[in-house]
Amino acid sequence: MQYEENIRLAIRGLVDHKFRSFLTMLGIIFGVASVIAMLSIGEGAKRAAIAKYQDLGVNNVIIREKKLSDQELEEVRAKFSQGLSIQDANVIKEVVPGVVKIASQSEISTEAKYADKSVKSTVIGITPEYVELLNYKTAKGDFITANHYERNLKVCVLGAGVAATLFRNEDPMGKMVKLEDQWLEVVGVLESKMLFTETVGELAARDLNTDIYVPLTTFLKRFTHENTLESEIQQITVQVDNSDKLVETSQLIEAILQRHHFNNSDYNIVIPYELLRQEEKERQIYNFLLGAIAAISLLVGGIGIMNIMLATVMERTREIGIRRAIGARKNDIMGQFVTEAVAISITGGIIGVILGVSLSLAVSLFTDVDTYIRPYSVVIAFGFSVLVGIAFGYLPAKNAANLKPIDSIRYE
Repeated sequence: MQYEENIRLAIRGLVDHKFRSFLTMLGIIFGVASVIAMLSIGEGAKRAAIAKYQDLGVNNVIIREKKLSDQELEEVRAKFSQGLSIQDANVIKEVVPGVVKIASQSEISTEAKYADKSVKSTVIGITPEYVELLNYKTAKGDFITANHYERNLKVCVLGAGVAATLFRNEDPMGKMVKLEDQWLEVVGVLESKMLFTETVGELAARDLNTDIYVPLTTFLKRFTHENTLESEIQQITVQVDNSDKLVETSQLIEAILQRHHFNNSDYNIVIPYELLRQEEKERQIYNFLLGAIAAISLLVGGIGIMNIMLATVMERTREIGIRRAIGARKNDIMGQFVTEAVAISITGGIIGVILGVSLSLAVSLFTDVDTYIRPYSVVIAFGFSVLVGIAFGYLPAKNAANLKPIDSIRYE
């Protein structure tokens, strides 16, 4: 019964002093909203990073041609290195233990044309294993198959962006697309992919939706690089059976390539899984700092509650004395003021949760930043606001309970 009375008095106190109560809540409101918004932005960034590295294959080791100037290329070629080649891929597959699949690719930037429409694109020559290594899926048709590869067929698979630009109101399947002076039949369209807005190691940042895929055999026969000094292929992707052995596998690959390239460093080795782990560690620190900054707002809000409650105790000294005189115990007085502090915190916490969720949705809606609200972030923020109310409401409540009844009644 006493709890119900305390709650009733707390609510009446909030209603009777609406403006003062709202000002007291502001610290809690902004603190809770900040915690939820910061954590949702951090979680969204984490999910985007995971999706990005999944596209690269978390069990993969990627060997990428290093970007060199023409002069550097001439020097490397003079030292007998011909750059990355299909032979490199074959040797790695034969020698390195634990290799499940391996895929080679070559690429060139050009324009894709259909009717009166054109779009800048990256044409990528690939082997059939490519789709299995990089988790690509088609929205229509098939990806490059072993039959396409072995027969050097003039076929292509369009990225979602290319298909949308060239074939707005048409079905691209079976249509002929012109790439440089070659006409290729569309046999598939990829599902939309996330944009590579960042450079991962030596992997060039680009919009994956503007890629066009062709069989590597067709590419090497019909498309040529402007710079004749460039490697036969630009990338080798190696999938291993155990992610724990990625570092050891990459070291063995490094030793093989050093020997084949006569100790010329004209390539880079990227391990997406290691990059993901490193980014997760950095993001955890980043999220912790953001959460700590947001938590300061909650502490400031708690100090505000304590100040207001101390002032309230002074205002209601006579009321406290009368209650003590008619039989109220110290615990009853403490319970009343702690309940009022918690009521302020809970009300501020609820408003803060609503504001924080709204901010997170607004950030996702009006910017390119993806946010994701995890239930635990709401629980943590709201729970912390309640703890702040209890912690900072205790001192004023204790002061109120320790007032002497006679002195309190005589207080003016």
